Amino acid sequence: MTTLDGAVVLVVGASGGLGSRLASRLTAAGAVVVRGARNPQTLAGPDAYLADLTSPGAAAALLLAAEQAHPEHLDGIVIAAGAVAFGPIGELADDTLDELFAINTAAPIRLIRGAIPRLAQSAAAGRKPFIVTISGIVAESPTAGMAAYSASKAALAAFVQAASRELRRSGIRVIDARPGHTETGLAGHPIAGSAPAFAPGLDADTVAERIITAIVGDEKDLPSTAF
Repeated sequence: MTTLDGAVVLVVGASGGLGSRLASRLTAAGAVVVRGARNPQTLAGPDAYLADLTSPGAAAALLLAAEQAHPEHLDGIVIAAGAVAFGPIGELADDTLDELFAINTAAPIRLIRGAIPRLAQSAAAGRKPFIVTISGIVAESPTAGMAAYSASKAALAAFVQAASRELRRSGIRVIDARPGHTETGLAGHPIAGSAPAFAPGLDADTVAERIITAIVGDEKDLPSTAF
């Protein structure tokens, strides 16, 4: 069992529909939450830092800010930031493709890579550090009309699956969550195209609670069937 009381956790995408709920639940469980997001209108409070994940240096800057604010330790990272795009592949623009992979794939990889030393220190000190990523059901079932989005999330899931095998040697647990379509509001703000008429999605509060349960319960994977 992982104790969150007193844990320092970086939540990236903390102003989003799912990230904000995860940050609130971590705080309620006693964690010290460092929040990172790119929207200054929805990111506020102490330990809150702006981060535009389309920039290659954003991950390192956010990790440095967390270290300067809490040099004692870092015990977890929750990567809930994401971008979505819709439309046929024939209409996929290069800038859309670049942004999807920058936010959904490259930035999480950089965050995980950059956090390894401090998370390993947490494990060496007897704590139980963790990383949470959210690749979503499209990583399991790529979806027509969302091909590039599906690819960016499937790439993240593949990286995390391999990384989890490496990082467990350092005592770092990695959880990839792959819930089905969830009512977070993300589909209403695509970087390209328009969302199709989705069936009602999963409740965001329920999904957030399930992820927190997995963190506390030392789970190592959250496939779509877990939601």
